[in-house]
Amino acid sequence: MTDKHRNDIYGDDPHGEAGTTPAIPAATVVLLREAETGIETLMLHRTSKVSFGGMWVFPGGRIDPSDHEGMSSELEAAHQAAARETLEETQLSVDASAFAYFAHWTPPPGTPKRYSTYFFACKLPEQHDVEVDGEEIQSHAWLSPREALARHAKGEIDLAPPTWVTLYQLTRHHPLDTLFEVLENQTPRIYETRIATDAEGTRIALWTGDAGYEVMDASAEGGRHRLIMTKGGFSFEHSDIVY
Repeated sequence: MTDKHRNDIYGDDPHGEAGTTPAIPAATVVLLREAETGIETLMLHRTSKVSFGGMWVFPGGRIDPSDHEGMSSELEAAHQAAARETLEETQLSVDASAFAYFAHWTPPPGTPKRYSTYFFACKLPEQHDVEVDGEEIQSHAWLSPREALARHAKGEIDLAPPTWVTLYQLTRHHPLDTLFEVLENQTPRIYETRIATDAEGTRIALWTGDAGYEVMDASAEGGRHRLIMTKGGFSFEHSDIVY
C-alpha cells in the first residue's frame, strides 16, 4: 500500500483521534464463481480520478437515498446499493436477495474519508461479460484469492486492508458451495478498526480480540487479531478464529 493510500484510509494520526469525520454508509459485494483452477472473485481497478484511486476493490459504493425507498432498514438498503453499484460499475445484474451478509467494516475516527461498509458475497453460477466505463473503473480481472494476495505481496496491485482480509478469508474454504455456505451461516464479523504502530513505525490494524485493541498498543501481550502492514507485504494474525 502506498503512503498516499495509507493516509487516505487511516489519516495522518496513527491513533485516529484527530479530525473525526462521520462515517458514510456503503456496501460492497464479493462476486464469486467456480473456474477450472478453483474459486475466482471479480476485482476492479479504480482510476486515479476517484477516491482510493489505483486500488483494486470489489464492486460497491455509498448507499444513496434512493436505495432506502421501500426498505425497512439500512441493511436492506445496503443490499440494494450493492446490487445497483455492481450494475453501474460492471454491467452485471445480480440478485440482492441472494447475497450473504458476512462482515461490516468501519475505519478509525481520524480517517479523512470514512466509509462504513456492509460486505456481501454472491455466487455467479454462469460466466458473464463484464464491462467497465474507463472513467471510475479502468480495468477488471477475475482472480483467485490466492493470486490476488500473491500479486499484492509482490507489489503488483494495491489492496486496502478490508479487501486483503476478505481475500484471506476466501482462501480458507473451497469449493465454492462450501465457501458460500460458511459466509452465509457465519455471524457477520464486525471490524471497527483501530491503528497502532510498533517500535519500527509499522502501522498495525487492530480489532476486537487483540490484546492491544482497547489501549491501541501493538506491544501489549495476549491475544491477537491484527493486520501488520509492512511495505514488504501484509501479515495477518488471529488467535481464535480460523478464517
